[in-house]
Amino acid sequence: MREGTTLSDDVAPTGQRSPAVATGRPRVLVIGGKLQHVRKARDLGLDVVLAQFPDEYDRGHWPHVDQALLLDYGDLDRLLPLARALHEGYPFQTAVSLFELGLLPAARINEALGLAGESVATVELLLDKWRMRRHLAARGISPVASAVGRSGQDVREFVKQNGLPIIVKPIRESGSLGVFRIHDRADVDAVAERFRSLDGQFDVRDLTSAESFHEFLMEEFLDGPEISVETLTFDGRHVVVAVTDKECGGPGFVEIGHSQPSGCPPETLREVTRLVTDFLDAVGLRNGPGHTEVKLTSRGPRIIESHNRVGGDRINDLAEIAYGVDMERYALAAGFGVVEPLAASPEPRAGAAIRFLTPEPGRVVAVTGVDAVRADPAFVDLQVAVEPGAVVPPLTWNEDKVGHVIARGATAAEAIAHGRRLAATIQVRTEPVA
Repeated sequence: MREGTTLSDDVAPTGQRSPAVATGRPRVLVIGGKLQHVRKARDLGLDVVLAQFPDEYDRGHWPHVDQALLLDYGDLDRLLPLARALHEGYPFQTAVSLFELGLLPAARINEALGLAGESVATVELLLDKWRMRRHLAARGISPVASAVGRSGQDVREFVKQNGLPIIVKPIRESGSLGVFRIHDRADVDAVAERFRSLDGQFDVRDLTSAESFHEFLMEEFLDGPEISVETLTFDGRHVVVAVTDKECGGPGFVEIGHSQPSGCPPETLREVTRLVTDFLDAVGLRNGPGHTEVKLTSRGPRIIESHNRVGGDRINDLAEIAYGVDMERYALAAGFGVVEPLAASPEPRAGAAIRFLTPEPGRVVAVTGVDAVRADPAFVDLQVAVEPGAVVPPLTWNEDKVGHVIARGATAAEAIAHGRRLAATIQVRTEPVA
């Protein structure tokens, strides 16, 4: 433990029983994430230890959390000794995270304490897109031309070898952050400069690495539509829960809508399932959720990237509506034997779609249509994160979206139509910021 740091400095009161009281229930360390994650863990019959940023922990957590470590959990030099000290007196069976920034800390803790969980090697492969590309290339899986660069000259060399267009993106980030497509050689230096200019523009909690914009990954551009494959793995056996169709329409590669079940032809889905299963085997995923993004190119499906977590953008809500599967519960329950493993892919029950709210940038003048949307029979969920006086930023990555509408229907097509209609009902009127 670091000099001057004691366990009591970082353990928060929870309003729960003393940790000395044994319950006989299995115990999980949850790292980061949302209130709903610890609530679901408690509902599964687990005792919960939570590692969370101090300003993201409040009284709402108390009924669901037995002990809380309040700190920057990305600081592994601080987190690991605290987790070890807590484990000695209040042992937990595994550490788990459903949040991108918590995946590697969870793996590091499990490795250090000899607990069950995904290996550090697997998590690192999924976080590091360049390492993943080399790993796949060595196994002949999903070939994609790629290289690492730091300058416009590096980009020019890559273009000379692979042609245009190409993609430039961070090696370790997600959420469509810092992804650029280069169409023309004249844009090379401008894109390289724009990428470098992102350094220092984001909160530490938005990034998996403080050095994310020091170098970039260059990849050949993959044509065709994008989907994501939502999986659960049980002791190395992969089950496809859902395939999510995506709609891009914002600047760059920001997605403005998702839907389930997929409208892809059955043969395409079978080919994608084979690819994703081979991919998950290759990276060594053994248990828990997976969210794997795939491009359906003219040369066949290709892996874009993958994560050992449930997909963001409320994809879990879509899976619950369309398939009756709460992937977050399975993620939290992995290794505890409190949820029956899926024997096979579930059959769809309904259609589900999410549509994101992307108003014009500027200062919000008025928000209307909320009551009408909530009263609609197709309505499932609505979130509007702005109110009059707030400033809507330009749409550059996922966190710039200001809200969403989730709708259901008898089919995916019907849900998509409802989602578009309800999203159009919400009017976020803005004016230019002086």
